Amino acid sequence: MAHSYNPYYNEYHKNLEIQQNIKYKKKYRKLKRIVKDTVFENAALCDQVAQMQENLLMVKEERHFLLRKLYQQQGEIDPMITVTKSQTNNLGSPSPSHEGTTPKKNVKKRNSTEALETKSKPKRYSKAMRRVVQLIPLDVHGRPVFPIALGDLTVYSLGEVVSDRIAYHTEDLIYPVGYCSTRMFASLRDAHTKSLYTCKILDGGINPRFEIVSDSDPDQPLVGLTPDECHSRLLAAISPTLRSIPVRGADFFGISHPTIQNLIQSSPGTRKLANYKSIRFEVCKNQNTDHASSPGVEEETDPGLGFSALHRTFAIPSGYRIKEEPPDHELLAFQDFLM
Repeated sequence: MAHSYNPYYNEYHKNLEIQQNIKYKKKYRKLKRIVKDTVFENAALCDQVAQMQENLLMVKEERHFLLRKLYQQQGEIDPMITVTKSQTNNLGSPSPSHEGTTPKKNVKKRNSTEALETKSKPKRYSKAMRRVVQLIPLDVHGRPVFPIALGDLTVYSLGEVVSDRIAYHTEDLIYPVGYCSTRMFASLRDAHTKSLYTCKILDGGINPRFEIVSDSDPDQPLVGLTPDECHSRLLAAISPTLRSIPVRGADFFGISHPTIQNLIQSSPGTRKLANYKSIRFEVCKNQNTDHASSPGVEEETDPGLGFSALHRTFAIPSGYRIKEEPPDHELLAFQDFLM
């Protein structure tokens, strides 16, 4: 009898094992699905965290930009100096205690650190480098509204600061790629008429490429490796008598104008420049007191920048014209005449 029940007993155990295996397989698939969903959810959360960090960086940059603009409008110091100053004070000062003698020591330490910082401030922004900027219209985000008209100079684009190439800035100036401005000056064809010149800073590889293009000769740009080189070629092309004028290429382009230089200095990437020294700018609050030192007055008196000042200083012959190459058929006729 015992042997007759063995097949049924073995088959029962097999069915039980099969049912348990099916149950464990279902649990395994369920756990596998949960792990897969968790992995995808974790990846989505990581992407969201990375996006939030980028947004925080952008908001911080916008905050620093708006703070700098606000302080410049109020004529105060750069807000980044105050931020770093408060951070150094918080790190250097010990935590206050409840004893009666410690608060006096803390006050003395703050005064000493503040005295050292006030002494070291002029090293970064010297009084000789302070320049006055003019008020320009801004949009709701605190960005300048283009074009920016500053007398004969009109700026259409500030370009982008190149921080990874040393030739795109000096100690005093920044050459942003894509910068574009225009200026009214004497024409290349007739020095007694005005012409509109477009000044551009382009990406020339290792060195920047500077161009001055006249609206009368758009196909013949004046190219140079520096603004002074372009300005010198322009003066020589208008008239040989203008070679004695001091070359002021940065002023002609407008990148040394206090208002424009302040905007370029506030652009992203200027902190990474190795040789550039930041300049202290102040907002022009009183137009009467600052009128004598404004760039507009320099344009009225400098013959290399202003059309009226050029003709007040130099007597250019009325019949002077730019020499043009004769046509090919005239050259052939002249050669036939000589033969």
